Amino acid sequence: MNPFDPSFEDLPGVLPVFPLTGVLLLPHGQLPLNIFEPRYLEMIRDGLAPPRMIGMIQPAQAQSEADEDDPALYGTGCAGRVTRFEETGVGRFVLTLHGVCRFDVVEELEHDRPYRRCAVSWSRYVQDMVDQAGSGFDRTRLQAPLRRYFERREINANWDAIEKLDDDRLITTIAMICPFAASEKQALLEAPGQTQRGELLIAILEMASLGDDDDDTTRQ
Repeated sequence: MNPFDPSFEDLPGVLPVFPLTGVLLLPHGQLPLNIFEPRYLEMIRDGLAPPRMIGMIQPAQAQSEADEDDPALYGTGCAGRVTRFEETGVGRFVLTLHGVCRFDVVEELEHDRPYRRCAVSWSRYVQDMVDQAGSGFDRTRLQAPLRRYFERREINANWDAIEKLDDDRLITTIAMICPFAASEKQALLEAPGQTQRGELLIAILEMASLGDDDDDTTRQ
């Protein structure tokens, strides 16, 4: 656990939330953000006060087009603490969030600020605050579908660096960086633990490979 993160008992009951489709933050993950929209610039300014935490959450796809300004949100997100921050000279903030803990939305609060805020519950996710020494999943099953996924999508990868990651960092990193569908990202977020997340990650990659095979068959 990062020594600068709040303890579980000190997690706030209200969070500013940043809805972004297809963006996943997981506990102990690192998420770079480039902020330029005015209401989220204000959110960051306010969010730099202790405990410097922002909730990353996805809009629910079924509602995102019907109510584009304030789309309905998924019920679960992940809070990150601002660990790096830079204000550029062109009205942008460049920052990094360190994933702390998942949360469930209790209710969205009335708009008294330009950005959205939610009352949240952390009760189901106390395990997120503990570094997991090993997930116990079979990482050898990940190699072939991951390589194929990257190759088909022309994603450059440093395979030496990937091999050096421990199981938990590997699962978190791959889950966050791969351009999966929003529903798949949400399923990875809501997996009960890291072992289940690793198994789900393998399944998603294997399904993507099957889809690639189907596309090849269609083209022939």
